[in-house]
Amino acid sequence: MESKKSIAVVGSGSWATAIAKILHENREGVNWYIREQGIIDSIKLHRNNPKYLSSVYFDTNRINLSNDINEVVESSDIIVFVVPSVFLKTWLEPLTASLKNKFVVTAIKGIVPQNNITVAEYFNQQYSVPFDNIGVISGPCHAEEVALGRLSYLTFSCKKQSEAEHLASFFKSYYIKTTTGTDIYGTEYSAVLKNIFAMATGIAHGLGYGDNFLAVLVSNAQLEIKRFLDKTYPSKREISTSAYLGDLLVTSYSQFSRNRLFGTMIGKGYSVKATMLEMNMVAEGYYATQCIHEINKKHDVEMPITQAVYNILYEGIAPSIEMKILTEKLQ
Repeated sequence: MESKKSIAVVGSGSWATAIAKILHENREGVNWYIREQGIIDSIKLHRNNPKYLSSVYFDTNRINLSNDINEVVESSDIIVFVVPSVFLKTWLEPLTASLKNKFVVTAIKGIVPQNNITVAEYFNQQYSVPFDNIGVISGPCHAEEVALGRLSYLTFSCKKQSEAEHLASFFKSYYIKTTTGTDIYGTEYSAVLKNIFAMATGIAHGLGYGDNFLAVLVSNAQLEIKRFLDKTYPSKREISTSAYLGDLLVTSYSQFSRNRLFGTMIGKGYSVKATMLEMNMVAEGYYATQCIHEINKKHDVEMPITQAVYNILYEGIAPSIEMKILTEKLQ
């Protein structure tokens, strides 16, 4: 991966805007694919995304905006996908250009519904992108703090350590610190699972459980991540590092966590439908819960927190009852 390679962002939400901001500050000529022409027009006119992170301004002379995904893919060597996993197939529908010789990076923290596979696995299976040409970006990091220029950390995982370090170099700045690794599978699934656990902490918070219980809940969530990763893809990994535990903590506790907010509303008595209508952003944990539930039918990992969230969101069991049952299963 050469430093002169061109890079593109695919997506228009808050995290995509944050990624575009980082790259825009570091590099010349970033390509940015946005489906909605109205958003492109607004950025060109007002220099900001009217829907998300509107405080972030872009120099439109240094960023190439397009609603043609094929044009963006063909003119880029590295493509960073930053769209909700549930909408990934829709965003890719117009794509006819090949991804085989591109370096594909996923900053999506979700499972592809119906397929029940991670985004990296999806690009490998559906678009023939070799795992050697796939990178994963994970946290702990929230878009809102990137917008504010607050010190943040990003984790970059590729099959080759050298590729991870090179990819990270595109993002380093005075407020973005980077860590690297080769555990694509572990960091991607950990990023998926932490969204489910953030929903659990939100539900508990909405029901009135205090910090003492939340500490126990998050501690058990880390154990659940370890059990799942050890059973499904054993590897030498240290899940107490920021890529795993740090990402879990920030998503479970942060005021910016949409998954925690989703859970809090459920705990307060909102229905799933009402919560979705109220929120302006996609909570990946909702879709991930069903996907992980289906995946775990094959592996039979002990996952009481995931099961509790599934029972609340998909089986209609009252949060107060389900959380009370869960309290008896935690260590």
